[in-house]
Amino acid sequence: QVQLLESGGGLVQAGGSLRLSCAASGLTFSSYRMGWFRQAPGKEREFVAAISWSGGSTYYADSVKGRFTISRHNAKNTVYLQMNSLKPEDTAVYYCAADAIRFRVPGPGDEYDYWGQGTQVTVSS
Repeated sequence: QVQLLESGGGLVQAGGSLRLSCAASGLTFSSYRMGWFRQAPGKEREFVAAISWSGGSTYYADSVKGRFTISRHNAKNTVYLQMNSLKPEDTAVYYCAADAIRFRVPGPGDEYDYWGQGTQVTVSS
């Protein structure tokens, strides 16, 4: 059974930083693409960032490019999202996601099969 557990959310002022973590279990973590998504109140869930199984390839939404960095530590079965220069419009519940097919690189329109419960990020102005 695949489980994804996010942590690191919280309240931060605009311009500040947060680092989200997602601990994975129940899968051979180092073989799978991982992603971060977010959902703001009243809006649809949107893609934020993704990383290939090896960490060698990453892909970002235009809205976070240059401010957010996705990374992974395969020995710790953990994927991270470093968020800098946060804006009020980054306020959302952030979700970690895992692919079910091995050895894929991230790209636009990717779909994911496993999801975490989410962690709240609130950016005050």
